[in-house]
Amino acid sequence: MGATVEQALEQLKSTGVRMTPQRHAILSFLMHSMTHPTADEIYKSLSPSFPSMSVATIYNNLRLFVEAGLIRELTYGDDSSRFDADLSEHYHAICRTCGTIVDFDYPPLTEVEIAASKETGFRVEGHRMEIYGQCASCASRHKAN
Repeated sequence: MGATVEQALEQLKSTGVRMTPQRHAILSFLMHSMTHPTADEIYKSLSPSFPSMSVATIYNNLRLFVEAGLIRELTYGDDSSRFDADLSEHYHAICRTCGTIVDFDYPPLTEVEIAASKETGFRVEGHRMEIYGQCASCASRHKAN
């Protein structure tokens, strides 16, 4: 995992963003989550500790963190955005049945970016790759039926 919660908070403070207990909790939850949660999942997990926090507060803070470059927003199809605090170069495998997203490491496909740039004249700023299928638990459930 990349930055610690403390490093991320320092980065935010340096841009003049006040650190509230809610922001700390949201960021901390994201940085310790391996599931790429949606805003609703974050809300459900944190609302017992922060009964006054609304879903709108979660969304607003997630936007703030995305704009500050602390987290990445993952949009896949029509589903709710998921959020990832791991900013390292990595790829995702996505279960079409339950929506689970799993990180996996693979050498960055920089040659694809070079080829795209040569062929299109684009100044390439990055790419993403997703692998789709069924996670192990959905596949074994499917086999059992």
